Amino acid sequence: MAGYRYGPFHEGPDPLAPPYDVRAALDAMGDSMLEGTNPGDALRDLLRRGLPGERRRRGLDDLLRQVRSRRQELRGRGRLDGTLEEARSLLDQAIGQERAALFPDPSDDARLREAELDTLPNDTAQAVRRLASYEWRSPEARRTFEELKDLLRRDVLDAQFRGMKQALSNPDPAAMQRVKDMMAALNDMLEKDARGEHTPEDFDAFMREYGEFFPENPQNLEELVDSLARRAAATERLLASLTPEQRAELAALMAQTLEDAGLAMEMQRLGSSLRQRRPDLDWSGSERMSGEDPMSMGDATTALEELADLAELEGALRQDYPGARLDDIDEEAVRRALGRQAVDDLSELRRIEAELERQGYLKRKGGALELTPKAVRRLGETALRRVFAQLDTGRRGDHDQSDAGQAGELTGGSRPWQHGDEQPIDVVRTVSNALRRGAARPGEAGTGVRLTVDDFEVLETERRTAAAVCLLVDLSYSMALRGTWGSAKQTALALHTLVASKYPQDAIQVIGFSNYARVLPPTELAGLDWDMVQGTNLHHALLIAGRHLEKHPEHEPIVLIITDGEPTAHLLRDGRSSFDWPPSRETLELTLAEVDKMTRRRATLNIFMLADDERLVAFVQEVARRNGGRVFAPTPDRLGEYVVRDYLRVRRGGAG
Repeated sequence: MAGYRYGPFHEGPDPLAPPYDVRAALDAMGDSMLEGTNPGDALRDLLRRGLPGERRRRGLDDLLRQVRSRRQELRGRGRLDGTLEEARSLLDQAIGQERAALFPDPSDDARLREAELDTLPNDTAQAVRRLASYEWRSPEARRTFEELKDLLRRDVLDAQFRGMKQALSNPDPAAMQRVKDMMAALNDMLEKDARGEHTPEDFDAFMREYGEFFPENPQNLEELVDSLARRAAATERLLASLTPEQRAELAALMAQTLEDAGLAMEMQRLGSSLRQRRPDLDWSGSERMSGEDPMSMGDATTALEELADLAELEGALRQDYPGARLDDIDEEAVRRALGRQAVDDLSELRRIEAELERQGYLKRKGGALELTPKAVRRLGETALRRVFAQLDTGRRGDHDQSDAGQAGELTGGSRPWQHGDEQPIDVVRTVSNALRRGAARPGEAGTGVRLTVDDFEVLETERRTAAAVCLLVDLSYSMALRGTWGSAKQTALALHTLVASKYPQDAIQVIGFSNYARVLPPTELAGLDWDMVQGTNLHHALLIAGRHLEKHPEHEPIVLIITDGEPTAHLLRDGRSSFDWPPSRETLELTLAEVDKMTRRRATLNIFMLADDERLVAFVQEVARRNGGRVFAPTPDRLGEYVVRDYLRVRRGGAG
């Protein structure tokens, strides 16, 4: 027999793993969208907050706070003039040791040497230059001055190459010659690349020969250039961050050190090449450090290099520029600044965005995010649950009646089931039909009764008329200013979902109106934003609603209006919108004329006021007088409850 061995699957993603669950992410986005946010902003809010629930991951805001905390920590690490301060200290120590050796000597040579020391300039760089050829009388002073030169050589080179301090910990002529050879080979490679002659093999050979100078271990020439350019730019910012006097003194020390080491020309070639390749870096900025401890030039450069990386990372994490995507965030920069856990959090956030699109909840159209019907259905169910959660316990059964849809009072008869029937199944007649058709098999114990589609019968009920529902929602700017837009949007989505799921025979149309009116399909409704325009064109909205009712003459008309202001616009004969505030007489007359048409259609207009302005109250009272409809003044948090309850009341034959 063949043997089988079971073990982990290593050839890609686990084929038996359950699909990535993004429902919690969609629900979290839904919370924002049901408050009035569009899908793009809702996704950005989710990514800023992070993933909720069991798969909790930090969001961009958490990473931003960590970045800012790290920047504050770096700024408090120390002062930038540590190398300059230490150089001055060693210089003073060497001069003091030399004076101590000269003081007991009564000779004229000793006095001349003291005079030479007395005339040294205050500038450290100039003093070091003058003393370069000085014949030290004191061995201790000579050793201290050599220590000063070694310090400058290590720190100046470490400011350009991160690993140079370790490479020159025990400097000797051979070590310095190797540095010269490395820089010459580096410049030759960069110039060869500029001519288009560089190959990956050239880089590999260079790293095999001089890899100890580059502890960051770049994998190609571009990574090497990026590392060197960032450090060179940080060195320039270090100089710019000092006082003018300190800057001049340290720059002179650097120049003197490179010249003494025979590296001035190669360093100039390198700096020019790096600037040409990375002009996008900040080569002239400055930083204010608040620490007290002096830092060496290499450490200060490293701190400024990291601060620049953090500033760039902060800009990417803010995602506040047009077309921002999570792919813009450099994963390697996140790893360097915040560690492995932050990279995992970022990867999870990226997966949320990708999975929402891959699993069919979001789509991109013209660069903007839109909800798919699949996502709208889920958000509509959420909105509907919220509304029903607000209904009184005694009234909650309204949405769960067994005679929902076209099923009314039972007549006592039954008939064969037809596709689309919502009446209760007549169980007795259904089973009897199956038995009569010989579906049962006598003598076979436990086989039961086999049913076919033709066996089913339903209880007959009084036929109830379907409804033509029009929900008119104010989209004007004032809805956002008053904070009522989110409630109106949630209400519209909940009512649409209720009709589609519980009363599919009803014909619902949601109409939004501001300066113009338009029909809002479900996919647009969920991601809809308010209109930043002037005008409340109820006249146009009623015209569209009237056309919807006329398409369904046999349906019971239901018209619900949500608004926070009186009509301030109407539609002209040429199709343009005319706005006036206060409302013009023509606007009011044309709007009320459409109200009268609704009355003649036997359509009752129920208005839900979200403000108590004097003009709005007067207008809706006039509508109620002409039409006989009702006026409600709910608070925004109870708007959905009022609208859904009123629809159910009218739908089930309540008083008008």
